[in-house]
Amino acid sequence: MFRFAHSDLLAFLLVIPLLIIIFLVATSRKSKALKEFGDKDLMESLMPLYSFRRNVWKFIIILGALLFVILGAASPQFGSKLQKVKKEGIELMILLDVSNSMKTEDIVPSRLEKAKMAISHMIDKLNDDKIGLIVFAGDAYVQLPITTDYSSAKMFLSSVNPKMVPVQGTAIGRAIELGINSFPENTKTSKAMIVITDGENHEDDAVKAAQMAAEKGIYVHTIGMGLETGGPIPSNAANGEYVKDDKGNPVISKLDEKMLQEIASAGNGMYIRANNSTVGLQRLLTEVSNMQKSVLEERIYSDYSEKYQYFLLVGILLVMLEFVILGRKNKYLMRINLFKKNKK
Repeated sequence: MFRFAHSDLLAFLLVIPLLIIIFLVATSRKSKALKEFGDKDLMESLMPLYSFRRNVWKFIIILGALLFVILGAASPQFGSKLQKVKKEGIELMILLDVSNSMKTEDIVPSRLEKAKMAISHMIDKLNDDKIGLIVFAGDAYVQLPITTDYSSAKMFLSSVNPKMVPVQGTAIGRAIELGINSFPENTKTSKAMIVITDGENHEDDAVKAAQMAAEKGIYVHTIGMGLETGGPIPSNAANGEYVKDDKGNPVISKLDEKMLQEIASAGNGMYIRANNSTVGLQRLLTEVSNMQKSVLEERIYSDYSEKYQYFLLVGILLVMLEFVILGRKNKYLMRINLFKKNKK
C-alpha cells in the first residue's frame, strides 16, 4: 500500500509544466534574437563554446530535482504490515436533571451549571470509553446516544438548559428506565449510569428502576446537587426574582439525600454529595475506570513506513549534478578527437 502523508503539497507539481512553458518561450525568443543579429554559421563561429544541448540538459536535471524534492516533502509512505487495534472501555450514561430546582444557586454558579462544568471536565479525561447523555425533569429524553465522539458530547452538553424538557418535575425513575433501554443490546461491555440531581423525586419509583438496572448488570451511581440548607429557586435571575408558594413565600429547594442514597444502594452504585468545591465526578470516574473493560471497537490499520529521505536524496544529487555540468563546452575536451586518422 502506498500513500502521501501530506498529499496537499503535491499541488506544487503544477509549477513544473509552468517552468517548461517559460523555458520554451525564453529559448524561442533567444533563437529569434540570434537570427536577427546575424548569420547562424557566423554566430556559431563567434560563440564556439556555447552549447544549446547542455542548457537543455541542465534544465531537465533541475526539473527532475524539483520533482523529487516535492515528492519527498509530500512524505511518501509504503504500507508494510497490517495492525489490529482494539479499543477497550465501558459504556457510561449520564442522567442530568434539568428541572427548575437545578437552577438553585446554593452551589455556585448554580446546581445545573456546576454539574455541566464537571461533566465537561470528565469527558476530557475519558479514553476509549463510550458516553451518552439523558436529560430529565418531569419526563426524560436522550440528548446524546452512546458514542465515543467526545466533541459532540461536549457540544450537546453546552446546549442543555431547563427549557429542554417542557414537563416540570423530577422523574428519576423514568430517566433510569430510559437509560437502561439506551444501552446497546447483546453486548458484554460493562455499563454504568450516573444520575446527577437534587433528588426531589415525586414522579415515580426511582429505587425500583435502579433495582431493575442492577438486575441487568448496570451500575447506578448518584450525585446529589445541593446543600443541606438549600436555597430559593430563581424564576428570573436577572431581576432577582424567585419562585413563590401560594402564600407568597420563596420556595426553598433542598437536597433529598436519603432518596439518592437509596437509589445508589439499589443500583449497586455509589452516592456522592456535591459542594461548591467539587461535584464528585472525578471520584466516580475513578470508580468506573476500575470496572472490567471489554473490546468496544476493533479496527485494522496499516503500519506505514516513511520513504521521503530517498526522494530528497535523489533531488539533492540531481542539484549537485546540475551544478557540475557547465552551460558551455569544455575547450580542452573539444581538442580530443578519438576518431582522428593518424598521418603515415
